[in-house]
Amino acid sequence: MRQSQAESRRQNVAKRSMTKEARQLANLIAGLRKSLDGIHKERTSTKLSGAEMGMLDERRNNLLLTIAALDDRLSAVQGLIDLGRPHVIRVH
Repeated sequence: MRQSQAESRRQNVAKRSMTKEARQLANLIAGLRKSLDGIHKERTSTKLSGAEMGMLDERRNNLLLTIAALDDRLSAVQGLIDLGRPHVIRVH
């Protein structure tokens, strides 16, 4: 296999991998937003003690931070795909 064909193959594999990651991230973010909606409904629909309210607020804040981080990651992955510069992410 020539060098250019090998490079093209690597690029295609990387693009498929990053496209799959983008899809997984989008699904994960959607699920976390549903959880966030559930917390909001629970917080407004029932009478809660101060401690329970604080616990829900803490969960909400943690979800918001997680969603923001995943949104950043998704944006980066989509940007690399759009630029035509996908790369395989190696985890050691």
